[in-house]
Amino acid sequence: MSDERLPPGQYVPPHRPALHYGPVPRFRPDRWDFRVYGHTESPGGARWTWPEFDALPRIDSVSDFHCVTRFTFRDVRWSGVRAESIAEHTPPAPDATHVMVWAEYGYSANLRLDDFLRPDVLLATHRAGERLTPEHGYPVRLVVPHLYGWKSVKWVRAIEYLTADRRGFWEERGYHNRGDPWREERYSYQEEPGQGPPLI
Repeated sequence: MSDERLPPGQYVPPHRPALHYGPVPRFRPDRWDFRVYGHTESPGGARWTWPEFDALPRIDSVSDFHCVTRFTFRDVRWSGVRAESIAEHTPPAPDATHVMVWAEYGYSANLRLDDFLRPDVLLATHRAGERLTPEHGYPVRLVVPHLYGWKSVKWVRAIEYLTADRRGFWEERGYHNRGDPWREERYSYQEEPGQGPPLI
């Protein structure tokens, strides 16, 4: 029987693995900050310390999480800061079209600006009512429910506004530039002309 909530090729697993590339970073609250920079409307961008970021207004959101490796977690309850709120505080310049999301160890993922600014996109600090665990992205991870899970970057440290698209870590290594699970946009060989910058 078909399940209308599952994108093509996805299944609901009995367990919930935590997948990531590389080691889990150590959180040092006295050194941690979150920055917005690049093509901002006003020069200088913005920076929050951990106490400042943790004090920002949070909202709750429930969404399904679709991993490119084909499993889907249903009804994940997140709490965090809306991406829209960050953009309202530090607006992108009028010619900005994309963002690069930066994380610990230089990990990155690119998003169209309109994907980043959807109302359900969060910089999450909590999952299922509890602080994120280190393996799930503590202290902050991006949650982009309408795209595959690699776009929901763990251990986020910065948002860079871009005036042209640029591939992130996995997009440079063969993943699709956008990653829409309902279109099964898993790999770069599936891209149509104009769906992403050339692979080097």
